[in-house]
Order: sequence, then C-alpha cells, then structure tokens
Amino acid sequence: MDLDQAETAALLAALELQIAWGADEALDEAPLDRTRPREQPPAAGMPAPAPPTPPSQRPAPMPSTPAAAFAPAATRAGELAASADSIEALREALAALNHPLRETAGNLVLSDGVPDAGLVLVGEAPGADEDRQGKPFVGVSGKLLDRMLASIGIERSRNAYLTNILPWRPPGNRTPTDAEMNLFTPFVLRHLALVRPRHIVLLGGTAAKALLRRNEGITRLRGRWHSLDVPGLGPVPTLATLHPAYLLRQPAGKRDAWADLRLLRRALDARPDAA
Repeated sequence: MDLDQAETAALLAALELQIAWGADEALDEAPLDRTRPREQPPAAGMPAPAPPTPPSQRPAPMPSTPAAAFAPAATRAGELAASADSIEALREALAALNHPLRETAGNLVLSDGVPDAGLVLVGEAPGADEDRQGKPFVGVSGKLLDRMLASIGIERSRNAYLTNILPWRPPGNRTPTDAEMNLFTPFVLRHLALVRPRHIVLLGGTAAKALLRRNEGITRLRGRWHSLDVPGLGPVPTLATLHPAYLLRQPAGKRDAWADLRLLRRALDARPDAA
C-alpha cells in the first residue's frame, strides 16, 4: 500500500513519540526469553515444533521461601544474646552462632577500648586488618578515627569503647545485608546493655540503619542527637556521623564530621561524669 506524504509524516511523528516515551523496540504478544538459544527452522520433511504453551495453561511457579522460614535463626540469635551476662559470655554466644560469615572470616572481632568508658562507638563490620588482628578499627580508617577522637580529647585506651554491627568480616568487605544486620542487632544491643554507655556514636549509614531503624541516609541522620532505646538499659543519647572509611574516599566530608565531633564534645562536657 502506497502512503502519501502526509500519512508518512504522521507515522514518523508517531514513531518519534513512542521513542521519546522509551518504546524503542518492538514487543511480541508474549514475553521472549532472550537467554535461550534461538531455535533453528525444522529440516525439510520434519514436522514443525509445537506452539508454546499459553501462559494461562502453564503450571504455577513454586512459591518462594516465606520469611517465617528464617525466623528460627533470628530467634536463636535473640536467645543467645539475651543469655549473655558478661562481655566474655557474649563472645562465646557469638562463637556458638552458626553463620556463613564464620566460614570466610579469620577471627571474631568483638571490641576494643575501655568497657566502662561511658562512650561507645559502633561501626559497620571488620575489614581485612581487623579480621587479621581480631580488633575493630585497626586499619587505615581506624587510624583516622583515632586522630579524629584525639582532636576532642578521646582515646580508645582511656575513655572510649569500640565495636561493630557484624562480628565477622563480610567477604570482599562488602556492605552487610539487611538479614545480617537484623540477625546481629540483638547481640549489639545486649553488648550495649552490658557496658552501659552514657553516649553512643554510630559510625556510618549501616550502623545508623541497624540501630536507629530509620530509612534516611547518614547525611540526613548526622548532625543531631537521637535516642536509642537499649533493652535493659533504657534510652541513650545517640549521635550518627560519617564513617572514617567514607572520609578517606570523600575528604570533603571531614567538615561535617568535625562538626559532629564538636557536638559530641559539648555533650560530654555537659556531664561531670562524661569522658
């Protein structure tokens, strides 16, 4: 069928509109699995293959594993955490927890510093250096953290206590998953209840998300005090700030981190028993 110039222009305009909307390829009536090898035409004399089964006649897919199936692991984690009546008992409870992270990590990394300092800093997870030495924040980012704390008169060997959300290094230093954070949060809360801090600092978005249960990013959560309700202890003033590893990648963030440190120092100075 021949089209005149006006019809051709109208069809081209409609095609350009579809491309602008993102419809830049033709679609079949049924979804096409492009991962399957292309079928070859039947050889001469061979019957043509049967047409594909309509979607309405295909068997229903197997249901995915419900979230309740993972409840026993979380329940056992909560029970193990609650049973710990000392830091050493908490370490033993974590060591008794069968988790895949144990298979790829070298050492369980629990804490460093002074347990009764009154100030606890919570990070994300151990890195390679921490995994080798069995202590949190001993790598490059840990050295930066030490310098940051020293600028406001805080030392881990004198008036600070450090820990992480995860006690084992994730493979490749990847970010902890939501499932991992949910599993280990009861241990962190029990840890806090045992050392009874008067102030808590959450280093980075992972720690803030795990403990504050907020969806905002760390740049929105930092710069102000929150209240963290610790079971067995009660509400504790909690400050979220940028992780030192982030500051190594984004030095421009050090200005915000310094503002947070000054906020922490003012809060510590306001209490006669503070660090």
